[in-house]
Amino acid sequence: MKVISIANFKGGVGKTTTAINLAAGLKNLGKKVLLIDVDPQANLTQSLGVTEDIKNSIYEVLRKEAFGEKTSITDVLITASGLDVIPSSLDLAGAELELASVYGREQILSQLIAPLTAYDYILIDCPPSMSMLTINALVSSDFVLIPLQAEFLPLKGVRSFLNHFKLVKKLNKRIKLLGFVLTKYDERKKMNRQVREELEKEFSENMIFKTHIRSNIALANAQEKGMDIFTYDKNTNGAKDYSELTSEFLSKFN
Repeated sequence: MKVISIANFKGGVGKTTTAINLAAGLKNLGKKVLLIDVDPQANLTQSLGVTEDIKNSIYEVLRKEAFGEKTSITDVLITASGLDVIPSSLDLAGAELELASVYGREQILSQLIAPLTAYDYILIDCPPSMSMLTINALVSSDFVLIPLQAEFLPLKGVRSFLNHFKLVKKLNKRIKLLGFVLTKYDERKKMNRQVREELEKEFSENMIFKTHIRSNIALANAQEKGMDIFTYDKNTNGAKDYSELTSEFLSKFN
């Protein structure tokens, strides 16, 4: 079992899109995958068509685990668009305050995930901040994957994230940076190329995924319909890009 947090301080860079479609790509290749939504905005949950109020979400099991009640994260597991999902809800916004005084609060999600050894990959969609929820995700993870829109403000967000990431590594010494995925990418745009070159200068070239996710309206349309891109239309550029990204992702573990 490998646990991967998908994180970035900047919103709108493709974290949720990457989590959903990478999970779907892995499932299509026969891997057993679980998605966990720890963002109070619940974008991943809603993007998979779960739009009604969630009565049982990650919030309930985090709270129970924190206060010593017997629980299992699978108690709130649902299937959405053919994917196993631990959903989020707006209630999760209150978790920060509720967990503030709990001893070992950074480890709560780790304890919930530990028994889930039947999964090959667990992908965690994180909030766009270094909140207690993000810290829980990173402490429970083996790797962090950073989607990055190829513009300069998102690049600044990455630098800020990585400064905080150094502190998280003191809590979880095994976590490693898996790499950066450039999203909404257009090779014709000078700024996109410049951001890619900046990343290659700052980090080793093998830290930037060779697969770039091109700008593609079908990706947004798929989420609006509550589907992954392969279910929505496997012939789109979005499907081709995420299929290639899935293969490259798996090659990192060979």
